Amino acid sequence: MSHHKLLSTILGGILPALAFISFSAQGQDMSGSFDGWRQVGDANWRIEHEEFVADEGNGHLVTERSYRDVRITAEFYVDTPTANSGIYFRITDIDTIRDTTAYEANINDERPDMEKSSGALVNHMAPSEYITTAGHWNTYEVTAQGDHIVIVLNGVTTVDTRDTTHTNSGPVSLQHLAGEVRFRNVMIEAL
Repeated sequence: MSHHKLLSTILGGILPALAFISFSAQGQDMSGSFDGWRQVGDANWRIEHEEFVADEGNGHLVTERSYRDVRITAEFYVDTPTANSGIYFRITDIDTIRDTTAYEANINDERPDMEKSSGALVNHMAPSEYITTAGHWNTYEVTAQGDHIVIVLNGVTTVDTRDTTHTNSGPVSLQHLAGEVRFRNVMIEAL
């Protein structure tokens, strides 16, 4: 067997294993399929081009699995500054998902109370910087570990706080309330 063929055979076995290890270290890819999710409410969630999309109704895509210490990364798009969405985590009651029964990393650019705008941890901490999210793709990284919560929006840390309101394990959800909302590359990693 030639050295080239031998190297090709070895790499052919190693590279998929390395890809699996890398994937596992980053969490579970929850994108492009409703597997692992349940719908709550009447939002018209659908999948288009591997993206979760909703533009009518009020509701959530809720993970079937619960998490306490978790890192959620996602890309999202909203069509207008008045679009309203968010990523909820540590949900205590999936039948009544609100910013009082879970933490919410908000997506809403134009609000009368800007302390709850995009990048905020609603009811707990205003964003350190106001970032406009409408009309383009954005990235969110939300980390909850014990009482430490960090929200990073488009590379900017908008929240870094400690809070003990919701220390329970609970599902994660993607919300639709107003406008067109799209999520892609949703990764959830138990810490």
